[in-house]
Amino acid sequence: MLGADLITELCTAPTKILGRKKRKQFQKVELKVRMDCEGCERKVRKALEDMKGVSSVEVDTKQNKVTVSGYVETKEVIERLRHRAGKKAEPWPYVPYDVVPHPYVPGAYDKKAPPGYVRNVLDDPDVGPLARANSMEEKYTSAFSDENPNACVVM
Repeated sequence: MLGADLITELCTAPTKILGRKKRKQFQKVELKVRMDCEGCERKVRKALEDMKGVSSVEVDTKQNKVTVSGYVETKEVIERLRHRAGKKAEPWPYVPYDVVPHPYVPGAYDKKAPPGYVRNVLDDPDVGPLARANSMEEKYTSAFSDENPNACVVM
């Protein structure tokens, strides 16, 4: 019986016993990496070409785009660029900052005022309808107030 169990184990799990790793799939990894000059491009290309599993590296400095083909993972390529080239990288199909909707209404912020200053939008008729705090949020803000007699004693 001992021999049959050994043969079964060898047939069902050869990677576990022999120490073989599962081979990575061939893929293209596209990244957005900020490159200002030819030196940055050279540094990025050199860091990625020396990486194990990489078959080709294409760099487009005008679009700040790097395409790596080979048996690599996206996470490994990003770490390699951060460590070796000192460059911050993010996956290519990224959403630009300008396209993302921002939660604040632009009419509430005065462009001439200091950063972070919000004008009183309740009195300003030029500003459209804004999202107002509901009654639960108001209760939370007054829960720790000094003026509230029922405020939390711990604070």
